[in-house]
Amino acid sequence: MKKTNSKQNKLVKIALIFSVLQSCFLPLIAQQSDLSARYLKTEYKENPVTDVLHPRLSWELESKERRQLQTAYQIMVSSSAQLLKLDKGDLWDSGRILSDRTNQIEYQGAEVVSRKVYYWKVRSWDKNNIVGKWSPVAKWEMGLLNKPDWKASWIGNDLSALGKGSAYHLPPAPYFRKQVKLNKSVKKARLYVTALGLYEFYINGQRIGKDNFTPGWTDYHKRVHYQVYDVTDKLKAGNNILSSIVADGWYSGYLGYALLVNNPVVRNFYGKVPLLKAQLEVEYEDGTHTAVFTDASWKSNHGPMVEADILNGETYDARLEFTGWNTASYVAEHWKNATVFPDQGGRSLESYPGNTVQVFKEIKALSVTKRTNGKYIFNLGQNFSGNVRLKVKGKRGDTITLKYGEVLFPNGDLMTENLRKARATDTYILKGDLNGEVYTPRFTYHGFQYVEVSGFRTQPAVNAVTGIVLSSATPVVGSFTTDHVMVNKLYSNIVWTQRSNYFDIPTDCPQRDERLGWTGDAQTYMQSATFNTDISAFFTKWLVDLNDAQRIDHTYPIYAPAPNIRITDTYSPGWSEAGIICPYTLYKVYGDVRVIRKFWVNMTDYLQFLENKSKGTFVFREASFEDISPKGGFGDWLSAGKKTPPDMLATIYYGYIASMMSEMANAIGKHEDEIKYREISNQIKSAFLKHYMAPEGRFKTNVTAYGKGEGYVDGEMGFDGHTQTAYANAIYMNMLTPDQAHKAGDFLSELIHQNSGRLSTGFLGVKPLLPALSKTGHTDQAYQLLLNVEYPSWGFEIVNGANTIWERWNSYIKGKGFENNAGMNSFNHYAFGSVNEWLFGNSAGIRTIDPGYRKFLIRPEIAKDGIGLVKASYHSINGQILSAWKRTDQGITIDIIIPVNTTADVFIPANNENDVKEGKYRVNIHPDLKVKGLVDGFVHLELGSGVYHFSAR
Repeated sequence: MKKTNSKQNKLVKIALIFSVLQSCFLPLIAQQSDLSARYLKTEYKENPVTDVLHPRLSWELESKERRQLQTAYQIMVSSSAQLLKLDKGDLWDSGRILSDRTNQIEYQGAEVVSRKVYYWKVRSWDKNNIVGKWSPVAKWEMGLLNKPDWKASWIGNDLSALGKGSAYHLPPAPYFRKQVKLNKSVKKARLYVTALGLYEFYINGQRIGKDNFTPGWTDYHKRVHYQVYDVTDKLKAGNNILSSIVADGWYSGYLGYALLVNNPVVRNFYGKVPLLKAQLEVEYEDGTHTAVFTDASWKSNHGPMVEADILNGETYDARLEFTGWNTASYVAEHWKNATVFPDQGGRSLESYPGNTVQVFKEIKALSVTKRTNGKYIFNLGQNFSGNVRLKVKGKRGDTITLKYGEVLFPNGDLMTENLRKARATDTYILKGDLNGEVYTPRFTYHGFQYVEVSGFRTQPAVNAVTGIVLSSATPVVGSFTTDHVMVNKLYSNIVWTQRSNYFDIPTDCPQRDERLGWTGDAQTYMQSATFNTDISAFFTKWLVDLNDAQRIDHTYPIYAPAPNIRITDTYSPGWSEAGIICPYTLYKVYGDVRVIRKFWVNMTDYLQFLENKSKGTFVFREASFEDISPKGGFGDWLSAGKKTPPDMLATIYYGYIASMMSEMANAIGKHEDEIKYREISNQIKSAFLKHYMAPEGRFKTNVTAYGKGEGYVDGEMGFDGHTQTAYANAIYMNMLTPDQAHKAGDFLSELIHQNSGRLSTGFLGVKPLLPALSKTGHTDQAYQLLLNVEYPSWGFEIVNGANTIWERWNSYIKGKGFENNAGMNSFNHYAFGSVNEWLFGNSAGIRTIDPGYRKFLIRPEIAKDGIGLVKASYHSINGQILSAWKRTDQGITIDIIIPVNTTADVFIPANNENDVKEGKYRVNIHPDLKVKGLVDGFVHLELGSGVYHFSAR
């Protein structure tokens, strides 16, 4: 009996203990927040390889609760996924950090090690200090951090004596191979590979990776990037074949317009022989390791890739193929040993930080039309950057020639004059396979919509040519739609043009003998680009290229990378400022302060150059820049009216970037510099107004000593400060007091009226034009310019057949034909697409306030007519933002999404708080809203995260 009672007592005690534990812990379980992290990234990318010693981590948050915030976070980093599942952060456990930050958080754990994989997760505490669940596991992998980690040699095969023609020197592309015997089962294998030139790599006949044009374009004298691939499943026990094709690429091929301008050097800007460096590291199942490196034991030959050049195209002779050359069955009888080339001192090897070029999509041809002389023209229906896949049957030795063009002449012939010295031609010589043959160029790309093909024996089917769209794989983050067909087409054209030109670097155009990273185009368009795709990694890479190219006088060049394509290509106001504007944009859009610290000295050096150039007066006067070509710089390139004085624009830009420098100095804690540049900015503004503004607030007519300007439609006109471009830039760049800005806006509006309601701006004037009108109360006129279809306008391009943004407002006119056939006449040029900034920032009203959109503005500008609906979505680094408005018979509806852990100042068009509802509540009695007052016909609200539906009378 006693034993039984004792047993029962124990059971009771256990039950009581369980009950106590249950009462303690169940509420905690029940109270777990729904706040959770997703989209974990390292250095702006998901699960990347990096060699950054303190990688930056980021995540987004989701929660169904409105006004949800993060009050703390915990990051855990482990050496294995298994340890992480056990909540063991053996490499770093941050503990609970009181912070609302979710991005730009540096890893602070154990020192990183080459080759190591780091697994991490994060959890957050919500506004009530209740913790949410752990995120899914993410990872990053370290590349080769130290020079001794690289055992591979640079190998090549000097074929420069071959391929010399009357017009071009196009040597064949060398092939390389190496047979490797692996004695055991493979547990893990990594391929580290790069080239001076371009490469494709194969293991046992399988192409490695989905990247193209690797390793990318850099100043190869200073740095070259490499890629890392997990090739575990490509290897086997026994014999394996490693192989590669290497082409000239940007390293030793033709670049830019060097041939056009008779530059002393037209190719081989960085070196004469393309080289390969590859390192395969293998871990066996038993824990032992082996490695294979490029060295003199690799075999090399040249064969079917007879010519391969980015600008001029490929020639591929299939009769010369080495059948099975990249497999173990092939016997390399007549191949010679590769040559080892010495490493150049001072050149660093770095993991690729950007977005590699990849296939974006395939496009089916819409039609094929027979022309004379056995030629056929395929219409792909869209202008783009990339290549084609050719399907053909024929006899051995038949030659298929492919020429590319963006447009057709009115008679249906292919227009190629605007390609200038870029041959842009691919040739395929058949081997005579009875089953048919397939060819896709590998080491060249083109900008085109039409392909002229000759050499078919019979009428080809429409599927004989398929378009392969290539672009840097920047993730899509934005969308913009309206109820206006032309505006939707404009947005589509902008996106296609960006996709075409964000090609490892931000090029100006993808078709002619240029394709350079023009800095003026890049800086004017960058903010627009951020709304379309995530360009954080892309510009992280290019800003290194830009600073590598900074000139000895501390100016930034007109394009980067900057090989010496023409001796007069130096710097230009409005172009050189990319060295300040682009890092600033990266900071404002993504909260990136590391980029500021990294290039701070470079930026301050440029500001010092400008101060010296102004001779301490903080204003540029007539002929300040007569030492550069064109004299004064490019100015408002390709404007359609009076030319704005280049010195005036240079002064406006000087004041603009000085204010940016002050803000960036504050962001990195350099408070003395913050004060210094604020004072400089104020001095510039004062000097600018004194020199260029008349007492009535009108800019002076200012004829300079430069004479006729280059790059202007009206080349005979003199310089004049009273222009659309001058007022738009001064307003946009905050060079004026509020009263002066109001007057300037009226002058700007009047100039547009005097020009029959049309714009007259060029590259530097287009970006600020509509924002300046909106800022000074002329939104209706901004919409009028947007919807205009007369020359010059975006609509004029569209009614004349544009499906991308043109370099010139009048590149082609229906019924008249082409302007400047053989000159600068690109049909794929994003500079005028900078209106995208106004579409998102004003029409939809989405603008950042705090860096990284932690706090932002939604202030949509409602069109009175012409457009009745706008819907813009933007996936910021902190999450999805939506602004969508619609005019109805009852008034206006506005749908808004605010991401978790952010706030927004929202302005609803209405004259009274009682006229605005969110759901069923009027905003002034809404439990989730904070009304801040009435401002200029808007009800000002402060919103936390959530989905909102407003209606206003």
